[in-house]
Amino acid sequence: MTRPCIAVTTSTRSGWRIFPLVNLNLWLAGGRGVRWGAGRPADLDRVDGLIIGGGDDISPELYDGDVRLSARIDAARDALERRLADEALGQNIPVLGICRGAQMLNVALGGTLHQDAWDIYPDADFVKTILPRRAVRVVPDSHLARHAGTAPMQVNALHTQAVDRLGRGLRVCARDTAGMVQGVERMQDPFALGVQWHPEHLFYARRQRRIFRALVLAARAYARGRDQVHAARTDPA
Repeated sequence: MTRPCIAVTTSTRSGWRIFPLVNLNLWLAGGRGVRWGAGRPADLDRVDGLIIGGGDDISPELYDGDVRLSARIDAARDALERRLADEALGQNIPVLGICRGAQMLNVALGGTLHQDAWDIYPDADFVKTILPRRAVRVVPDSHLARHAGTAPMQVNALHTQAVDRLGRGLRVCARDTAGMVQGVERMQDPFALGVQWHPEHLFYARRQRRIFRALVLAARAYARGRDQVHAARTDPA
């Protein structure tokens, strides 16, 4: 069976080392990735799914917040990913948001962010590491739970921002032990899931690989439906 093609947005600084890791996870799940970023071609008609990857903070200007001097912003990437999120959600293209990508999904649907989540949640253990040192509770009956199970997860954490007010049609699917939002998902099709952690670094964990598998399955179904519509339109009968 043909592997669905998944676009992966990355930072111009770190994409060279992050994309191969994300692509490995996609390959293990039955898909294949193509790297996108500011200044690179980015046409959703060429792909079956989208991953909005991690990286710099999202500019508060996208959700009417105040820009702090300490924030590291990539305006070109913000503009690209906001456009892609809007288009993918509007065209029913499956989307997985990773860390910054989860926040971008929320912003694209009208939500807001905490610029410094650790100030808002002082009881949260301050952890910044690619190792699984942070406890996350999965919400029962969520799409995330259906794919990855309901047992608590040990995940990594590299973020500064976190989801504040939820975007339209989203619900929380995971929180840490202090209550900080760690996962959001669309309540109805198309598939749209955002996780605050970096599952690409946890490819040795079966439950984390299932997150990529869920995206690949949704992308395959999307491609099949698109091809059927195209065939019907071109059938001379």
